Amino acid sequence: MKPLKQHLIIFTRYPEPGKTKTRLIPALGEIGAANLQKQMTEYTISQVRELAKMTRVSVEVRFTGGDLEKMQNWLGNDLLYQFQGEGDLGVRMERSLANAFSQNAEQVIIIGTDCPDLNSQILASAFEKLRVFDLVIGPAIDGGYYLIGLQQPIAELFANIHWGTAQVFAKTVEIAQTWHLSISYLQALADIDRPEDIENSTFCL
Repeated sequence: MKPLKQHLIIFTRYPEPGKTKTRLIPALGEIGAANLQKQMTEYTISQVRELAKMTRVSVEVRFTGGDLEKMQNWLGNDLLYQFQGEGDLGVRMERSLANAFSQNAEQVIIIGTDCPDLNSQILASAFEKLRVFDLVIGPAIDGGYYLIGLQQPIAELFANIHWGTAQVFAKTVEIAQTWHLSISYLQALADIDRPEDIENSTFCL
């Protein structure tokens, strides 16, 4: 299955207790953290399915943990699945983008599954903006980003970034500006990474 012109990549992890959302284990326990990961991924997939009703988009799930059979049994057989592979988050994202563009995708967006306010309308808006701008980015309130979209692979955007810190968004924008990329910003949203993020969550714990 080759990507369409609009291609969406979802980064997630198979919800195995003890191996997912580890920073939330002190607050939720191993099973609770895995259940939260499961709920957030399923919510994200539901919004992506809504997006697919509005616009032609191909969807790819890049996963860690589990295996292909477990992922298909969990999320369905109608999605394309790929292992994230080795390397830090930047290496894995850059690899997935390069792969999509090499198969003739024209607008590629990457999202995670940590953002409970990310919905199909925001995703549709991001693809619309990506027809005009070189880079579309959705800032997370903690200083990271929940969405990044490009019209072409630019490996430098994913190099020398201290992932998981409050400087990720600012550093990415700084690199983009040195490359003279036109940038469109989405609304800032909260994601769920740490115990203090849970209090305002809409997910059932």
